[in-house]
Amino acid sequence: MPARVLKVHPADNVIVALRNLSAGERIEFDTIIYDLPYAVEAKHKFVTEDRQPGDPIIMYGVLVGKATRPIRRGEPITTFNLKHDADRYGLDRKQPYLWQPPDVSAWQERTFMGYHRADGSVGTRNYWLVVPLVFCENRNILVLKHAFERELGYAQPETYRDQVHELVSLFKAGDMNHIKKMQPFVDESQNQTLDHTNHQSNRPFKHIDGIKFLTHEMGCGGTRQDSQYLGSLLAGFINNPNVAGATVLSLGCQHLQADMIGKEIKRQNPKFNKPLLLFEQQAGTEYALMSQAVKETFLGLVEVNKLERQPAPLSALTIGLKCGGSDGFSGISANPTLGHLSDIIVTLGGKTVLAEFPELNGVEQELINRTDDTAKAQKFIDLMGGYSASAEAVGSGFDMNPSPGNIKDGLITDAIKSAGAAKKGGTAPVADVLDYAEPAITPGLSLLCTPGNDVEATTGMAGSGTNVILFTTGLGTPTGNPVCPVVKISTNTTLKNRMPDVIDFDSGPIIDGEQSIAQNADALLEYIIRLASGNEITQAERLGQDDFIPWKRGVSL
Repeated sequence: MPARVLKVHPADNVIVALRNLSAGERIEFDTIIYDLPYAVEAKHKFVTEDRQPGDPIIMYGVLVGKATRPIRRGEPITTFNLKHDADRYGLDRKQPYLWQPPDVSAWQERTFMGYHRADGSVGTRNYWLVVPLVFCENRNILVLKHAFERELGYAQPETYRDQVHELVSLFKAGDMNHIKKMQPFVDESQNQTLDHTNHQSNRPFKHIDGIKFLTHEMGCGGTRQDSQYLGSLLAGFINNPNVAGATVLSLGCQHLQADMIGKEIKRQNPKFNKPLLLFEQQAGTEYALMSQAVKETFLGLVEVNKLERQPAPLSALTIGLKCGGSDGFSGISANPTLGHLSDIIVTLGGKTVLAEFPELNGVEQELINRTDDTAKAQKFIDLMGGYSASAEAVGSGFDMNPSPGNIKDGLITDAIKSAGAAKKGGTAPVADVLDYAEPAITPGLSLLCTPGNDVEATTGMAGSGTNVILFTTGLGTPTGNPVCPVVKISTNTTLKNRMPDVIDFDSGPIIDGEQSIAQNADALLEYIIRLASGNEITQAERLGQDDFIPWKRGVSL
């Protein structure tokens, strides 16, 4: 029979309910009996001992909050009896850290089929990128998108347009009664194969996975700092291993000038050697601009279509680690699965990137201990401290990070959420610490300063060079990325069954006692190899979920 409760860490004074527990139930864990005065919903926690106001609550072995009123043994923690708190951190508290790498002999000789770039990186996709330097060019970007996607076979199916067409036909015929009595349209999405080979049959460019068109609201009118960060981010996207070449549209008078993007690309990657096409609207008419962009982009596509997938070691992967729509199972199932997988990739010589600094609140000291380089540890401290201070300066703070959905599903304080979120980073030493839009070039685990906001974080990771992003979720979120496949990993099987058109992989068998974390991670890595080789596409790719939101360096949690 699957376990009903779990204590995550021996030092914890809370126990997690894996199933709904009723008021008055007697729960046994480790030969100790707990009488529950109130019902405890699955994903929530009850205390193992009486707590008085100010007493600490420990989970994942760290301080996650303090009692605000008496809490009886067996009583659940809630927003009414617990407030966020976390331990202090600093270099003066740094402790020695020893790491035992996992056995990776089973993966040592494994490869994936990727696109080898001239700079030595390897892509899991072969995309052409079309981007504006300023929001004034968004319309032109969308015009190009409509023209290229339709003619080259990359447009999304017009499922909902067909539904509207049917309704319009009935309306024109005066058949309102038919419309009102119609049954809901049948969902055919799950009958569509995720093997995109069939969808490529009408494409003239067989070795190009897509043309990706970005729009944004930046580039001018804001702070110069925002424009500079946008330039670094766009340069990172163009440098991303999944991108084969790029078309860039400029108005001409904006803060982010065309020559700035070229310099930033070379600064980030001195070995840059991809087709880069720059067009400026104020040099002539819109028609001339667009016609030239169409022609030169098409010729660029002809060239990059000559690239074909070739074997590459798993060490060529750069994997982003992200969670969103988290629940009380995130830190128990899916996030530890990512952590174990991260340790495997790091041991093989690959790169993993852990983002979302507001969701590292409370586990800073552990990460500092894992950072051998003192300067990098100090950089982490400075980035965390600066980010936190900027939030507090406008009346917010990391303690306000959990969303209503997080709280409803068991993440009562930011420290609880963060301690579980940090499990995505495994146990490997921290090899590097990156500010937003800095490229991930050091093998091993890197910490990347981004908000917890799903799209701002995934945008930042792709801008730092990830070629696959693993995204755990307990509540379900459709977030995707234009250039980087985003794999949705459910923390529980109920979610997988409820949202099969969003979820790619299920870590629910861990909760159900059917798989260990290591077994789930092995199955996920097998999936990633197929994905990176082009034999799978994610649900977000199938849906055309190409989310792109640059982080303005104001406050965003």
